[in-house]
Amino acid sequence: MTVKGRHILVTGGGSGVGAACARAFANSGAKVTIFGRTKEKLAAQSLPYQLCDVTDPEAVAAACDAARAEQGPIDVVVANAGAAESVPFAKMNAEVLQSMLAVNLIGVSNVWQAALPDMKGSGWGRMIAVASTAGLRGYPYVSAYCAAKHAVVGLTRALGKELARTGITVNAICPGFVETPMLERSIDNIVAKTGMSREEAASTLRADNPQGRFIQPSEVAETALWLCSEGATSINGQALSLSGGEL
Repeated sequence: MTVKGRHILVTGGGSGVGAACARAFANSGAKVTIFGRTKEKLAAQSLPYQLCDVTDPEAVAAACDAARAEQGPIDVVVANAGAAESVPFAKMNAEVLQSMLAVNLIGVSNVWQAALPDMKGSGWGRMIAVASTAGLRGYPYVSAYCAAKHAVVGLTRALGKELARTGITVNAICPGFVETPMLERSIDNIVAKTGMSREEAASTLRADNPQGRFIQPSEVAETALWLCSEGATSINGQALSLSGGEL
């Protein structure tokens, strides 16, 4: 079985990992719909898209309905939309915590819930969250982000068991630092707060990876593709570390 002809939904599909996943699935013959909040970024991918804030369940439901009307029932969801905010725990407030939970956890739950009836109806489906090594370990100054990503891993494990006999698998991909615009913003933040050069800041982040490099978006995309293959049928409820041996 391949993804050819299957309808794949990718959130945060306008750039970075989401765009890489969308391209990989489209190049494999899938029908792809990307979700995001910025029309210009979505339109630049030359794929069907829906403007959607994944933190809003009603907006997600409406966007999924529109995607179905255009390309049919949803077979695979790659819940990639996310954000990271850096702040010392002593200065973290409820708004920061809630915003990290909203986009990184609630957004995943919203799109998975919206697509679940389609997958149950066909007896096959793949729910994939792009989480992070921050869902498997702690990092300083991003406690809210770590908490949200740990919650995504918990959701993945629980839902994997709940749906195990339905033909649907649920998994999280947990990359280390990925070379994306989000990483560039993190480096900018380090430079602004510490006075390091950009290369020094980048080196401190690369040091977490025993291979001494950043993960590439294409690696996450290829892992997502593999999770939809016959060879991954028994991979369920897992948090797959893409980190060069960090975890």
